[in-house]
Amino acid sequence: MKEFDKFLQLIEKLRSDEGCPWDREQTISSLKTDLIDEVKEVIEAIDKADYENLKVEIGDLIWVVALLTQIAKEDEMFEMKDVLQNVIQKIKHRHPHVFGGVKAVNSDEAKKLFYEAKLKEKEIGY
Repeated sequence: MKEFDKFLQLIEKLRSDEGCPWDREQTISSLKTDLIDEVKEVIEAIDKADYENLKVEIGDLIWVVALLTQIAKEDEMFEMKDVLQNVIQKIKHRHPHVFGGVKAVNSDEAKKLFYEAKLKEKEIGY
């Protein structure tokens, strides 16, 4: 998706020497408050059924997540492709009724299979 690549380049620019001093100063720890604030704003938009604002707040939440990931990349911990590969693998694993040989006839069965797979992840340290 071109927009996502542009977005990641924007975050990288903000953290560069030519970028924003505030963004450059941020650390993974310093962004905890911003992350919490953005989650609260997403929830508030959902509670109010304010879907136009929800679109804006989801964007703000993604911005904080991308900034956290850019910092991790700079610190040679991981980068966005690692995060995305991990979540793809995890979501596929947690949906055996979609990506495996198991079938769920209703949402209760799907939820049960999801949480069983999630529990197995914790057992194997996934």
